[in-house]
Amino acid sequence: MDFNKIIDRYKDELIKSTQELLRIKSVAKGDAGEGKPFGEDVAKCLDVALKISEQLGFKTCNIDGYAGYAEYGEGEDYIGVLGHIDVVPEGDGWLYPPYGAEIHDNRIYARGAIDDKGPTIAALYGLKAIKESGVKLSKKVRIIFGTNEENGSTEIEYYLSKEKPPVAGFTPDADFPIIHAEKGITMFNVVKNLNIKPKEDITIKYIKGGHRPNMVPDYCETMVISKNPYDIEHSAMEFAKEKGYEFKTEVKDNSVVIKSYGVSAHGSTPELGKNAVMQLLSFLGTLNLGECDIANFINFFNKYVGFEIDGKSFGVYLEDKASGKLSFNVGVIEMDEDKVSMALNLRYPVTYKYEDMMNPFNERISEIGLKIENMIHQKPLYYPEDHSLIKTLQKVYTEQTGQRATLLAIGGGTYAKEMPNIVAFGPIFPGKPNLCHQVNEYIEIDDLILSAKIYAHAIYELAK
Repeated sequence: MDFNKIIDRYKDELIKSTQELLRIKSVAKGDAGEGKPFGEDVAKCLDVALKISEQLGFKTCNIDGYAGYAEYGEGEDYIGVLGHIDVVPEGDGWLYPPYGAEIHDNRIYARGAIDDKGPTIAALYGLKAIKESGVKLSKKVRIIFGTNEENGSTEIEYYLSKEKPPVAGFTPDADFPIIHAEKGITMFNVVKNLNIKPKEDITIKYIKGGHRPNMVPDYCETMVISKNPYDIEHSAMEFAKEKGYEFKTEVKDNSVVIKSYGVSAHGSTPELGKNAVMQLLSFLGTLNLGECDIANFINFFNKYVGFEIDGKSFGVYLEDKASGKLSFNVGVIEMDEDKVSMALNLRYPVTYKYEDMMNPFNERISEIGLKIENMIHQKPLYYPEDHSLIKTLQKVYTEQTGQRATLLAIGGGTYAKEMPNIVAFGPIFPGKPNLCHQVNEYIEIDDLILSAKIYAHAIYELAK
């Protein structure tokens, strides 16, 4: 096929179309009326993406502002390429205007350059090359423009209420070569009302720390009320010195505030962080609080979690060859005199079921009467190595790059989980930095063009 030559011919147009989309600040806002469920700017960006698609000769459809698509070919079934055109806010500290789409050192700098406008336009031009070549396909192809990936992907639920899913396809919203396994993800709170109070001579007034369940907390603090606050302060600092933790303290009247500092990391890779909450609980477990609910809670988590990140002591350890070990992250704690709540993020291997983890989890927490609240669950995504979709994408990647198409398994979740029969395929090449959501986000023009070539051949192989 001459797809690559056609893409080279359209290189300048591909770059200009990418820049046109990047210059729109498509950060989701509130509903701006009919056809604009995520605000004016996202709606404008979708309109521009569909206008570009029409100019390239594709049939287009706007699904009530929730999503849109460019379509080519005939047939009942279709191959889907799922991209998104919404972006996260730009943040501060950019070298170049974050919505300028300026080219420097053969890179296009802008929010959304790599996540996900650049690769989505690359896939669109890949389909243009197929159209231009005149080859026949046995299935239709849709480049789907999502609009809410950065805020929960609610647009895909709406899309699937109106349209059937693709029979196969990919999302250019992660890493090359291919992500074939994504762990099951849960985020939830374990909660206990504190009815039995500590004895009067020493009381924990509050504990608070962490930002989100899916982040290793880098800070946590507590206030302890005591007749001897300086003794508590001395014990805390000695404990921290012995364990290699960073604590700071403030004594005022009969109270001492103890501040624990850790290292943040993503909840899918807790081994890369230092958990400030568990550092503090490990110290509080040394205090003589007597028989009370908060002491039982602290001792329970010190005994069954501590600094373990695989759930072994908790009784929920799982592991498989495809995706490795379960991960267990303590993300947030909020405690006052009446209630304690801890937010957890557990991710389980792809060949297991939710119940394989949660049945033993529920059995364990029944020991001290913890309740689960606000459960969020995302099932695993898994395509075996011999699946036809995986084999096809591996073949294309190897032919177009000359590199071996190794399969990736991750603890995080990608856009592929939102739509059936889709896997994550690019656009970040091995060894390249992951600039998604980062200041000075860019896409290398050479990578943009190579992605378009890979996507053209992948679409053709799936739809021929």
